[in-house]
Amino acid sequence: MATWNSTSTFEPSQHDLSSVNTVEQTRELIRSAGLRCTRQRVAIYEHLRRSSHPTAEAIHGRVIREQPVSLATVYNTLDIFTKAGLILQLPSRSGTSRYCAGQASHMHLQIDDTGELEDVPPELGERIIDAMPNEILSEIESRMGVKIRGIDIQFTGSRDSGESS
Repeated sequence: MATWNSTSTFEPSQHDLSSVNTVEQTRELIRSAGLRCTRQRVAIYEHLRRSSHPTAEAIHGRVIREQPVSLATVYNTLDIFTKAGLILQLPSRSGTSRYCAGQASHMHLQIDDTGELEDVPPELGERIIDAMPNEILSEIESRMGVKIRGIDIQFTGSRDSGESS
């Protein structure tokens, strides 16, 4: 995940998520976040890494085929991973969160009529961030008394072209 540092640059997450391609790399990633590396955590991260924005229920449905795990454990693990900066939790209009692992900060498009959640092409996301005036971010920090650590942008749209029949 990228972070805003008040000089208009975004810095990568402290965890290198881009090179996680094997189970052993998943184990090392979990350990590098200061977390205990359990079979269930590895299985949950592996299924999340190989899926496109799954829900906790979808992850549970896949992991439980391989080993016993409760839905509560999946939710708790996803919360731990989110707080550790290993994954992103993506709220949706339906109220069901989706999750994203092993990727640099990026933007999403929620397609309301199909329920899909797609990644915005990285080059377009970079153009959006680059076009955002530094003064706006600094003013948000100043007026609201906060330090911005990241920017999450999710667009919503539909596949319907809007044409009447």
